[in-house]
Amino acid sequence: MPPSFTDEGLRAAIELRQLHEGLGILMFSQYIETRYAAELLADDAAGIGYLLKDRVADVSDFVEALVRVASGGTALDPEVVTQLMGASRRTGSISVLSAREKSVLALMAEGRSNAAIASELLISEGTVEKHVANIFMKFNLSESQSDHRRVLAVLRFLDS
Repeated sequence: MPPSFTDEGLRAAIELRQLHEGLGILMFSQYIETRYAAELLADDAAGIGYLLKDRVADVSDFVEALVRVASGGTALDPEVVTQLMGASRRTGSISVLSAREKSVLALMAEGRSNAAIASELLISEGTVEKHVANIFMKFNLSESQSDHRRVLAVLRFLDS
């Protein structure tokens, strides 16, 4: 976005989200800015998406992400998740998770359902549920009426 064609769009998205709580935002960018992506997702990941322009070749994928964000879900490009995961590896806070749990959590961060995760990893939905339960346990995220553990786990993943 003008004037400098650098990070104005991301900064505007963060400011809009702060001014209008719950506003759905789907970023469509050419670059991955992990600091801004983490900040955008930090308070409440519901209704947030971050897609890379050069990786959205199929209109139906874009529309699916748009619908997911509009309905309060998340839609993150796998490369964005990989970059955020790389940043999290450097700090080591998700080191308590197994490799499979990290894979499940990365797909959760993309906004995938348990069924979609199972399909992607070629495992059963029950196995995904066990991995998710282990992630919650390892992150010490107990059941709560006021908190969404799945979102909190993804935020912990992105913050680490």
